[in-house]
Amino acid sequence: MHKEETKLHPLIEEADKMKGEGKHVEAIRICERILLDDLSCVEAYEEIGDNYLSLRKYENAEKALSQAIKVNCESANANYLLGFVYSCTGKWKESVELLEKADALYPNHPEILRCMGWSMYHFGQGQRGIVLLERALFLAPNDPLILNDIGVLYLNEKNFDKAALLFKKTLQIDPENQKAKECLNAVRFFQREYDKLKKERDSL
Repeated sequence: MHKEETKLHPLIEEADKMKGEGKHVEAIRICERILLDDLSCVEAYEEIGDNYLSLRKYENAEKALSQAIKVNCESANANYLLGFVYSCTGKWKESVELLEKADALYPNHPEILRCMGWSMYHFGQGQRGIVLLERALFLAPNDPLILNDIGVLYLNEKNFDKAALLFKKTLQIDPENQKAKECLNAVRFFQREYDKLKKERDSL
């Protein structure tokens, strides 16, 4: 998610550039340098958390992002990122609460809606989760992450035609998208198995 603030510390921009190049450890080091001078720099904590998230070091990410929220509880980015961390670790209740707050602070952001829909679905509010992901898709119709996530949910719901359509659309946008390829194969496999079971049931 892009930054809400317009004025950024010049080193934050450098860290963001490093992150974009996949140099996550270097980006973290730059942000740690900022914090040596300014312990209240929310963006530095957010960047550290985001980079640890990319490295799948969820405990480190949680620590940095919790500190960002302590400094500024109204940061949509920090609430979104920590909500995302909790979705990765299966803490669905905490994830939903933080993502709802991020959505209230920054309404109609497709990435916030995507993550909130995913967490909501896994928190046991399936229909609401799908509605949120559909809303994210309406706002960003060519986003492969949204297409894949909603495709997975429709696959879980055994709506094979809709799921296949979404994964095919991802592959039109990004022909090398590995997740969409694997999920489309899964759709075909489960559809065959489901049809087979249905035929066996009908013949009884």
